[in-house]
Amino acid sequence: MLDWIAWILGHMAGAFWSVVWALTHPGAWTDWSEPTAVMRFAYYGGAAEFFFFAFDVFVIVSLVGLFSHRFLWGVVRGLEGFANGIGRVAAWAGLLLVLQQILIVVLQRIFQVSAITISPFGAAFSQDLSWFSEGLKFYNALVVALCVSWTFVQGGHVRVDLVYSAVSWRARRVIDMVGCVIFMMPVAVAIWHYGWYFMWRSLVTPKVSASDSFELMQNKARAFRWNVETIGFSPSGFNAYFLFKILLVSFAALVFVQAMAFFWRCLLELREGEDAIGRHHDPDSLGDGPRETALAPHAGVAQP
Repeated sequence: MLDWIAWILGHMAGAFWSVVWALTHPGAWTDWSEPTAVMRFAYYGGAAEFFFFAFDVFVIVSLVGLFSHRFLWGVVRGLEGFANGIGRVAAWAGLLLVLQQILIVVLQRIFQVSAITISPFGAAFSQDLSWFSEGLKFYNALVVALCVSWTFVQGGHVRVDLVYSAVSWRARRVIDMVGCVIFMMPVAVAIWHYGWYFMWRSLVTPKVSASDSFELMQNKARAFRWNVETIGFSPSGFNAYFLFKILLVSFAALVFVQAMAFFWRCLLELREGEDAIGRHHDPDSLGDGPRETALAPHAGVAQP
């Protein structure tokens, strides 16, 4: 047990030195004209050092927030506002999906068109109709990956309630905090860790892996070249599947950030009392007033 504690504390301390080194040597990981910089960025983006840096931030903000509720409320409002902003913009992808599907049906069934050419600012972009048809999956991915934290903030996720509604509001806050630390954060970290290298495998050659050591990654930099994957499932189908891998990483980041924000909100509500439930919440409106179920994750309201 002591070995585990020493290992965790050692990595937490080492994360600070890694950040200091990265800030004082920006060219070592931002100068992407140099292969070693690209490989260093690819390695540390999914390494333990990056995780422990995020964990350090979580611990420090939590400790500061215990003494300054105003500061912690500001962090919560900022992170929830960030999630709401991204989600509300990405949600328009659903409308684009419907409009593009209508356009495809009309052009294919009525006008017998086999390709679509778009010429914005004189630059022609032409693809087979099947490319646009398969590309509809990308709009679905946008909604799922980028609207996940917004939906969570708005209380739109399905909740399986076994004991939640039967316990006091303080017990609910504890359950939510434990759920953030035990379930949301570890799952987001696992998806990020493997999704990060999965994304880079479709962008560069030689292929990188989560099991690669730093020394091996630097050796691979000798044969480095950009190799963005553009292989589709069909000859004329959608061929930008690397975008899905980028969205997978974005999904993990948004879930992790929202897990921290929800933990801090529950901590504040637990310390300040029942009057703090739903404070500074920004519910969406359906046109006839704010959603009544928007505070369900915070107040334990049964959802329809």
